[in-house]
Amino acid sequence: MTAAELQPRGPFRLAAAARFIADWPPAGRSGTAAGGEAVVRLGFLVDDWSGHAGVVLSQDADDGPVRISVAESTASDPDRARDQAARIVSLDHDGTGYAALGERDAALGELQRGSDWLRPVLFHSPYEAACWAVISTRVRQAIAVRVRDGLSAEHGGQVTVQGETLSTFPSPERLLGVADAAGLTEEKLRRLHDIARAALEGRLDRDRLLALPHDQALGELRALPGIGPFWADGILLRAVGTTDALALAEKRSRQRAAELYGTPEVIEDDDAFLALAERWRPFRTWATVLLRATG
Repeated sequence: MTAAELQPRGPFRLAAAARFIADWPPAGRSGTAAGGEAVVRLGFLVDDWSGHAGVVLSQDADDGPVRISVAESTASDPDRARDQAARIVSLDHDGTGYAALGERDAALGELQRGSDWLRPVLFHSPYEAACWAVISTRVRQAIAVRVRDGLSAEHGGQVTVQGETLSTFPSPERLLGVADAAGLTEEKLRRLHDIARAALEGRLDRDRLLALPHDQALGELRALPGIGPFWADGILLRAVGTTDALALAEKRSRQRAAELYGTPEVIEDDDAFLALAERWRPFRTWATVLLRATG
């Protein structure tokens, strides 16, 4: 087992991520927060497609160091697996100014403290987020979870993390070899194959998407089969891991903002929402994710 410690920059409670994971159907991982220690167990396809990894994150004290341990891996680079695990809980970003934002905005500050400083919990990768978008469209989440888990069990990998076996999603190469899958229509399977090809071509590379101008990144994501405005925003914010982008197509956070600030116009008026969100810079993504998570 290889391990490293990462000191959070800004308020960070791993327990908040563990609780979120426990209630988030797309998660496919587990977390516990008891006895003064928070633990998150992750099993994922490493995003260079070289293998799978099982990683444990633990934190003994609020805002203290987070220990990231690679329990099992078939990937070529354990450091890449550790970095990916840190990104999944948004531990890779400097959040030193996040508390000050809550001091300036009392309504948001109350949500920050009430959520134990929850940062966005991300999909394992933009590739997996895009696949989830295709699988989950127009079906109940419970059904989407079964389809995703079935693909993982039959065509993905398995890692053991602290005695718990976690299935990992198929690599793009393996997904391209799937001829049929329970719960998937022929059209959805074709779209998944197109997503896999995009991943192999580098079009879903996380660092590349993060470096692109916002509108260009959204445009490229919307060009993927089965990915509309809602999920293009979702992939950019909840898989690429931006800190200061906004999801205009995501209505729940806008409805929550309307309730919190007494501004009903922000639900439908993009300009009004953009104007309101100026107060959350440079953490507009984190703020809107927090609104959705606590709404």
